[in-house]
Amino acid sequence: MRHVEETMTHRFNTTLKAAMLAALCSTTFALPAMSETLKFVSWQKDEKGYGDWWGEVIKAFEAKHPDTKIEWTKVERNAYADTMTTLFAGGQPPHIVHLASFEFQSFADNGMLENLDPWIEKAGINMEGWAGQEKCEWNDETACIMMLYYGFVMGYNEEILSKEGLSVPTNWEEFLDVVRKTTKDLNGDGIPDQFGTGHETRGGGGQYLTEMLNYILDAGGRWTNDEGKVTIDTPEMIEGLTRWKTIISENLTPRDMTAGDVRKLFADGKIALKLEGPWLYPIMEQGAAFENLKLTKPPFSPPNGGTSNVLAMPVDISDEQKELVWDFIATAMSPEFQTKYATIANSTPPMAGADVSGAENEVPHFNLLLETQKAAAEANVDRIPTGLEINFNEFAKMVMEEAQRMIINDLEPAEVAKTMQEKAEAIQQQ
Repeated sequence: MRHVEETMTHRFNTTLKAAMLAALCSTTFALPAMSETLKFVSWQKDEKGYGDWWGEVIKAFEAKHPDTKIEWTKVERNAYADTMTTLFAGGQPPHIVHLASFEFQSFADNGMLENLDPWIEKAGINMEGWAGQEKCEWNDETACIMMLYYGFVMGYNEEILSKEGLSVPTNWEEFLDVVRKTTKDLNGDGIPDQFGTGHETRGGGGQYLTEMLNYILDAGGRWTNDEGKVTIDTPEMIEGLTRWKTIISENLTPRDMTAGDVRKLFADGKIALKLEGPWLYPIMEQGAAFENLKLTKPPFSPPNGGTSNVLAMPVDISDEQKELVWDFIATAMSPEFQTKYATIANSTPPMAGADVSGAENEVPHFNLLLETQKAAAEANVDRIPTGLEINFNEFAKMVMEEAQRMIINDLEPAEVAKTMQEKAEAIQQQ
């Protein structure tokens, strides 16, 4: 991974000799146009679907601004927060700020992000009904634009289920039965090489919490309530932790793998059931087992989901650069590209009333995406706990460590819930 450096170049080189010559000549020489390079850092660059959509946005923006180029650099998701923190702290933030929805808060709280309210007002953009946009409000200002609010779906391998005489599960009990019966040692070496389900357990705390949340929500648990009070030491949370411990401890999911690795295992036919966001389908399309893979709604209620990623603008760039960055953001927000978000990115666009008619012709499961997004929104599901926004990274790390300790030391979930409650309250009071 290379460091992204801020560059601004001019396509002309004025020398004293040229200036004198120009003064003596009767002919007026026009200077070449100034060129600009905007840095855009993202973890989605190589992702099929989202990466393709961003590429189209960049292409449209550069066509509109032929003297401006987007320098698009990928940073891996597990190093993303640290990289962005380093860039901002070093005074070299990317011009176009792309963050996970749980990452922007600390930057906004430290005054590093531009208030987008004047830009939205000047452009006359109607933000009413923009999915998840309320999460971008910080200190009574609009710190970012929400790019995705989603609901989880469940992928399943029809061939694996059929071999075992199993049906697609519709609740926790059926889900557990299926994943137990489809976790197998196929080559006889004593190590499972086919798994009932798949979760990332290697990445950062944010993704770890997202994986856990599938089971916690269905058990009726929440990290905090609507008022921001920590609600971990409850019977519902204890049940959710018990389910998570069961899945991991019984090796019903591969261990110590990144999200990308787990998704590829599913796409290649090594996992029976995969709970995931709408980005799963483009990965399925590239897999060896694509013909056997289907999507349906999760067996859990409400479905996991919530806000995903945002676009923002750093406050400490020139006014000229801000104009360009805003036009990039506005391009991504345009009706044209909100429609393309459905057909290219295979996801539900956040714009209310975006024209998605016919999207099911290109994305066969699009109505399923709409259904799960609606169900998650109606239940006010989000992976960012109210009241812990600023301290989310610390909170997520704590929960991950305590959950891992529960599994390694075979601790009672009730004991772990009590510990998490105490530590979460301490974090909240910092």
